[in-house]
Amino acid sequence: MECDKCDRDAVMHAGYSGAHLCEDHFCASVDKRVRRRIREDSMLPADATPEDPETWVIGLSGGKDSVVLTHILDETFGRDPRIEMIALTIHEGIEGYRDKSVDACVELAEKLEMRHELVTYEDELGVKMDDVAEKDPMDMAPCAYCGVFRRDLLENFADEFGADKLLTGHNLDDEAETALMNFLEGDVKQVAKHFDASIGGFDDRNEQDDFIPRAKPLRDVPEKEVALYAHLKDLPAHITECPHASEAFRGEIQQLMLKLEENHPGTRHSIMAGYEELAQLAAERYRGDKDGDGEGVDLNECERCGSTTARDVCRKCRLIEAIEAV
Repeated sequence: MECDKCDRDAVMHAGYSGAHLCEDHFCASVDKRVRRRIREDSMLPADATPEDPETWVIGLSGGKDSVVLTHILDETFGRDPRIEMIALTIHEGIEGYRDKSVDACVELAEKLEMRHELVTYEDELGVKMDDVAEKDPMDMAPCAYCGVFRRDLLENFADEFGADKLLTGHNLDDEAETALMNFLEGDVKQVAKHFDASIGGFDDRNEQDDFIPRAKPLRDVPEKEVALYAHLKDLPAHITECPHASEAFRGEIQQLMLKLEENHPGTRHSIMAGYEELAQLAAERYRGDKDGDGEGVDLNECERCGSTTARDVCRKCRLIEAIEAV
């Protein structure tokens, strides 16, 4: 099959659009979607200057998504004096898995001449995910612990590095799955938080002084297309599933989404189009609201680590206490 834009052989067919694209036109289409998302979300403010640049911290795990995101950001803004980019890698302590992906991070950062920082669970939290998964004091999936720890370290170190924004490599599949999970759980307040935390345009979000705002420039690109882009660009991505991955509910949603997309191409895009509009309405309804009574949530500093929390002790510290008690 020939490319729709030239006479070269197509390397992919997008069922949701019907497009057949060759290597060059496919990669260009991914670049275009990411740059359009950055522009539409107003990620780069008009007042950013070489004298007062924006600082973007990129969560670089070494997997295909974060590697592709880092590559495109460097291609787009690597020489732009209005932006300083820092790649931040979190090592969870998973033997035979994270070491290889860290190698990919180091290789990419060196190639791009980008500042790269490595943070470990062991150094910062005193735990390794291999041990946490074995002990499991709270009888939870390993991902439940890891998600809390990872978010905390990303947030804290992004703050330490003076980040204006924290960028992650969530793709279209990730976001559509999260949207469907929030709907099925009936969690309207979480939908509202999702908008202000990471999917709303920066001109439409409610400012949150207590947290580094997040952005997801890859969220219009399907997962398979991200993987194909990484392959065609020969990027040093470590494409292997975490040995502790066991999010049962998300796994079910993932299989459902794949089936829906196969039978009804464009389902993921449709879900996100409607979800983003509803999320903004929910955000406007629930901003500063607690249990619908109009009273705002009081945020404090964790008594143990200083992180922002609605309780006296944050979730991360309570989990570590439970782990150490076993």
